[in-house]
Amino acid sequence: MKPTIRDVAKKANVSVSTVSRVINQKGYVHEETKILVDQTIKEMGFIPNQLARSLTSHSSKIVGVIVPHIGPSFYGELLEGIESQAATNGYKIMFCHTQDDPDREIEYLKFFEQYNIDGLIVASNFNNKDRLTDLKIPTITVDHILDENIPSITSDNIKGGELAADRLIKAGAKHILIFRGPSFLLTTMERTIGVINILKQNDLYANIYDFDLLNPDIKMIEDVIYNNPNVDGIITFTDTLALATLHTLHNLGKRIPEDVSLIGYDDTPYAKWVTPPITTIHQSIKFMGQQSLINLTKLMKGVELETLHDIVDVKLIERKSTK
Repeated sequence: MKPTIRDVAKKANVSVSTVSRVINQKGYVHEETKILVDQTIKEMGFIPNQLARSLTSHSSKIVGVIVPHIGPSFYGELLEGIESQAATNGYKIMFCHTQDDPDREIEYLKFFEQYNIDGLIVASNFNNKDRLTDLKIPTITVDHILDENIPSITSDNIKGGELAADRLIKAGAKHILIFRGPSFLLTTMERTIGVINILKQNDLYANIYDFDLLNPDIKMIEDVIYNNPNVDGIITFTDTLALATLHTLHNLGKRIPEDVSLIGYDDTPYAKWVTPPITTIHQSIKFMGQQSLINLTKLMKGVELETLHDIVDVKLIERKSTK
């Protein structure tokens, strides 16, 4: 049977309230008594009930994180940034993936309430944004602006689209395709705006196709390229989609970049490991994760943020998939 706080108090010959003060680091306890209680806790292998402690101290030291899915690219790197910064600030993270399911969102919000989390980071296109204010806890969004009144951290998606389009035009591309994610995503809309801005300035246009960003349909990519035989430039809105496109172009006998210039987005490690290495738009994913936790920590302490919506700069990474 696991030892209880009463067992610790009995062995250390102190009161339960004294053990509680030592565990929660609140209230006065004589230094010798504190050392004795700490030693007893270690000897007995006692593990405090974190939920009970959070109710007593009004702080669980837990931050909830909501992502739409888990993967090795964007969200994996984002979670790494959040977790590393959380550890630095003495917090643990409790994360979940909703698969963009509104019912799962509600389920996890109720779960977070039960665990008395101190703050929440939302990195998904949240369907129940009105419920976030009901939680009455500090909240920050990453990669999305869900509400003008909810602080956010995003990358400069419009600039990213502009950089990609400008690079294709410099490569001499005239017949351009855009392979993007679902059109309802804010990131998709902003990157599209950026691309179109540059194309219009150069009296060009592009055919736009929407794909699943995690598992793009290879057959659909093949059909699109086959039906656009003059294509000489493709912009994809993730490196995953760029890799799938690169594979398809190879299978169709297209040379990259001699026949088609290709640009990805995110600057994941895979983009530089393929042949040819993919020109891509770099966004500081890990930094956005770290900064979201830093800003959330300020909100949890009642500190007003200097900027409600932070926009992180992006840059073009030149590789060999473009002329």
